Amino acid sequence: GQVLVESGGESVQVGGALRLSCAFSGISSSNNCMGWFRQAPGKKRDGREAVATIYTGGGPIDYAGSVQGRFTISQDNAKNTVYLQMKNLKPEDTAMYYCAVGHWSKAQCAVDRGTRGFGYWGQGTQVTVSS
Repeated sequence: GQVLVESGGESVQVGGALRLSCAFSGISSSNNCMGWFRQAPGKKRDGREAVATIYTGGGPIDYAGSVQGRFTISQDNAKNTVYLQMKNLKPEDTAMYYCAVGHWSKAQCAVDRGTRGFGYWGQGTQVTVSS
């Protein structure tokens, strides 16, 4: 079956940087809509925010406005891994970060889908940004 495992979350200072990894198996490294999401403290699961999506195999990339210019999503096909490089971190970036794979087509893969259509999720990795 499909398995996704996130790693890389840490406690960092404001302005710091982190790279999150999402290693996946049972999922093709091409032609899938994958995304990074975050769930802020006190928010319920249905309040998860999509921060970045990528259509694997060279497809479009999309970012939430709140992270545009600070976060970069990328893929390493050889390692079956999707990354989220984060820089200039802010306290409001504090959250549990999840990766997920969804059924959206190349044309539909975007952050404005929210969590809809993303059926397979990892367990998450915690990012805490403190001043």
